[in-house]
This record gives sequence, C-alpha cells and structure tokens, in this order.
Amino acid sequence: MTWVPPAAGDLAGPFRFLLWLARSQARRIALAAVFGITWMVGLAVPPWVLSRAVDQGLVDRDLAALIGWALTLLAATVLIALLSIARHRTMTKIRMDASFRCVRTTVWHTSRLGASLARRVSAGEVVTVGITDVQVVAQALTITGPGVGAVVAYALVAVVLFSSSPLLAAVVLGGVPLLAIAVGPLLRRIESTGGDYRTYQGRLTTRLVDVLGGLRVLNGLGGKPFVANRYEQHSQDLIRHGYRVAGPTSWVGALSVGLPALFLAAVVWLSARMAAAGEISIGEVVAVYGYVAMLVIPVSSLIEGGGDLARARVAGRRIIDLLNLPVPRSADGTARRSPAGSGPLVDAASGVIIRPGLLTSLVTARPSDAIGVIERLGRVGTDAGREVLWAGVPIGEVDREEFRSRVTVADNDAELFAGTVRDLVAGRLEPDDRRIQAALRAAVAEDVVEALPDGLDTVVAAGGSDLSGGQRQRLRLARAIYAAPEILLAADPTSAVDANTEAAMIERLREFRGTATTMITTTSPLVLDRSDEVVVLVDGRVTSIGRHPDLVRSDPDYRALVSRVQGENDHGRDDE
Repeated sequence: MTWVPPAAGDLAGPFRFLLWLARSQARRIALAAVFGITWMVGLAVPPWVLSRAVDQGLVDRDLAALIGWALTLLAATVLIALLSIARHRTMTKIRMDASFRCVRTTVWHTSRLGASLARRVSAGEVVTVGITDVQVVAQALTITGPGVGAVVAYALVAVVLFSSSPLLAAVVLGGVPLLAIAVGPLLRRIESTGGDYRTYQGRLTTRLVDVLGGLRVLNGLGGKPFVANRYEQHSQDLIRHGYRVAGPTSWVGALSVGLPALFLAAVVWLSARMAAAGEISIGEVVAVYGYVAMLVIPVSSLIEGGGDLARARVAGRRIIDLLNLPVPRSADGTARRSPAGSGPLVDAASGVIIRPGLLTSLVTARPSDAIGVIERLGRVGTDAGREVLWAGVPIGEVDREEFRSRVTVADNDAELFAGTVRDLVAGRLEPDDRRIQAALRAAVAEDVVEALPDGLDTVVAAGGSDLSGGQRQRLRLARAIYAAPEILLAADPTSAVDANTEAAMIERLREFRGTATTMITTTSPLVLDRSDEVVVLVDGRVTSIGRHPDLVRSDPDYRALVSRVQGENDHGRDDE
C-alpha cells in the first residue's frame, strides 16, 4: 500500500475525507464499480432467460428450445456466482485498505503532535477513533461497488421494463425514489443521535483507560468499588444513547428489506392484471417478477449504503477533528538549523542554563515548575520557538528528527508498549544485547530482568502493568540511557526507589554518561550531593546555582527544602 498523507483540503469535511480514501485506491475502486455493475446487471439476466424459456419452450412446447434456455440459465448463474466472489473480494480489499490508511494517517499525525496530544485529546477518544471510527468509515466505501452497480442495474431494468410496458417502467422509476424518501428522516436521525452516542463512547473509553491504568492504586486505596459503580452508571448512560441510535438504525435495516418486498408485491399484482388482460405475455410476467425481485438487492444496497454514509459522516468528523489538530511549529519539518556541540541549553522563561558536560540537578518545591522546564527544554508539547536556545540556536528551528536523536526526555509517564524487555529497552533503535545490559546496569535494573522468567525475552504487558512502580521507572531510565543522547533530561528518575537503589542509580548514571550532558529534576539530597551543579527554582525562576554543600550553607530556602525532604526520607521510602 502506497501511503501519502491527506492534504488540507481532504480534511475539510467527512465526505472530502471519504473522497480522499477513494482516490487513494482509484484503480481498485474502479474495478469494484465494474464488478458491482456486471454483477448487479447480471442478476437481471436469469429473469429474461427464464421468460424466453417459458414463452419459447413451455408455451410453444419446444423441448430443444427449453433445454437450450435452461443451459443458458445455468451458465448465467455460474457466471453471476463468480462475479459475486470477485466483487466481494475486491470490496473486502477496499475496506481493509481504507481502514489501514485511516489508522496509518492517525498514527502519523499523533506522532507529529507528540506529547501535546495528551493535552488536547483524551486517550479514550484516540482509542475510539483508532478502533471504531476507522471501521465505520471504511465500511462506507462499500457504496463504491454495490452502490454504483445498484444505480446502473436500476436504470437498466427500467429501460427493459419500458420495452414491455411503459406503465410498469413508470411504477418502477417512481417507486424506488419514494423508498429512498421514506428512509431519509431515519438517516438524518441516525446522524444526529450517532454524534451524541459517539461523544459518550469516547468519554467512557477514556474513563476505562484511566481506571485500568490506576487499578493497582485504586485497589490499594479501597476505591475500586466506588469507581466500578461510577463506571456502571456511565455505561448505562451510554446504553441509553445507544438505544436512541439503534432505533432508527433498526428501522433502516427493516425497511431495506420490507419496503422492497412491498414494492415487489405491488408490481407483481399490476403485471398479473396486465397479463390477465392480455397486455403482456405469461413469460413477460415471469420476467417482470424476476426483474423486480432482483431490484430488491440494489434497492436494499442503496438504503443500507445511505445508513453507512450517515454513520460515516459522524465517524469521519471525529477522525478529521483529530487530524486537524495543529502540529507544534517545531514539528512541521521546515526547520533547518543544526546546533554545534551539546550546549549550553538555555530556558529564557526560567533562567535555567544546562551547561555541557555536567550532571545538573534542578530542584524546586513545586514539581510543576520543574516539569515545565523539562518540557520546554525537551520540546515536549510546546511550540518551542525562541524561548529556548541550544548553542545559540532556537530549538524551534532545529529539525525535529535531529532534535529527538540528540536530546532525550526520560519521563516517568512515558508509555511502555507490550513486548519483550529487549524491545522495551531498545525502543525504536535496533536491539544490541551488550548495550542493553549496560543500560540496564546503569539504571540499576539488571535485578529486574534477572527476576523475570525469560530474562530479556520476557514479554511485558502494555503499560508495564505486570511490573511494580520502581521496576517501570528503572526500565524507562534504561531505555533513555540506551538511546545514548547528547543531552539527557530526566524527570525525577529515582522517586520510586529506596535510598540504597537511588544512591547506586546516581553513581552508575554518572559513570555511564561520563562527560555527556545530563539534567535531573530531584529533591533528593542523595542525588543533589552527587551532582556537578544544582539549579534552584523559586516560583518558576532561578534563584541560586552552585554545588549542594555550598547551597546548604548559603541559601536558606534551599536548606529548608532539603531538610524537609531529608526528614520525610528518614521515615522510610518503599521501593516497588
């Protein structure tokens, strides 16, 4: 599958997006239309052959003609079956291609959004788009095969009927549009109620993701029953909205079968009266019945296709809403400047300067201030223009791929995808067992792997849900270390481990990183004492810079903060 991202015009509306999906596989769509037309039109052949067999074989008592038309009917039936198989295979490929194309497009765009995605769209909304909406949109492309064939077959049957009886042709031409008009209000109701249902579905999925992510904490706090009751209440709300969508949807399904059947009965009754009056032959009555019975299929396809399009308009709107989220300016691929060396990295908003070759600790009483600095320096979730300089170059002007290869943010909330420990530590890089073992040792995580049944080949669940908090934290740090960036920005990487492990982690990190630039946010005296430089933030601004012993003597705010943390640590800190 050749994939090209949609242009801005393709995201102007749901139907423009559907048109882009169709254009992306134009040849297959054209083939599906050909198969759809030949299959639908082919369905009109057996009634015509059967009418010839009746008039020329049975009525005229001509055995040879009867056998000839019977063999023709058999051949036509076999050919129709083969066309049906080819049509179905082609439509399946179209749906799969559209589904994969939608998924790839959303994954591509969410990767460009980076960490800013979490602040704009809930996790449940992204999951619902990727699982539900793409399937609904892909299903709507079915209209390009059977839908086109239904229109052509409908017109052809009307022409054939006109040659037999203008009255019958007029009934057919006028009856089918009336069927479409009858289901029109239902399609509009599906669209309006489907939008509300889709909103509630996204919210409930978000709640489920949050619950699963915090299940251990909830269980420890005894809050699981309360959350379960709340989730049940919201599930019932979703069910009620689902009933509002299911009502008109079920009516569309029923009418797509029932109305064509009533239409068939009316036309057969009229043709029988005309045959009784001698206006048409018995064979033509059989043909008319076959034609109209055949029309049940294209009419049903058109009605069902209308329902698919109504649902696709709702689902497509959610997809393009996600795809239209603006990408941070630094991710648009227009940046070209490349900083020389590893620094310094300067955050103008806070006054923080990360000097190259040092292990720098950033300490503040408000964790949000430290996280803000990390996000700005690491170009996470911001437009990162000229407020951060790297070796004098605004990081917004640095190519994003280059920046990500040279600067790594180690975040305690970074996702752990399901897979082996080897793949988890290697991340997007090629796995090298020797380097992986070295990274694990630097993060004091070798004991984590040794305790697992298959070592590096052990499969870890999504999110690391089968690991403890301390184990997940050390594996995240190992992944960041394995990337070997020029600059490593680590957000409180020792917060979930005990004092002994923490001391080992900072010593090994210093040893492993050597003269590579490293910054850690922390309030731990153990880490601060082993840092080359400590930067103190108060109310988001730098107030002091120095080594830990000097700051303890000279900065009362720093001394008070460290003393309070030391007192808390004296009460003990549990690992994992």
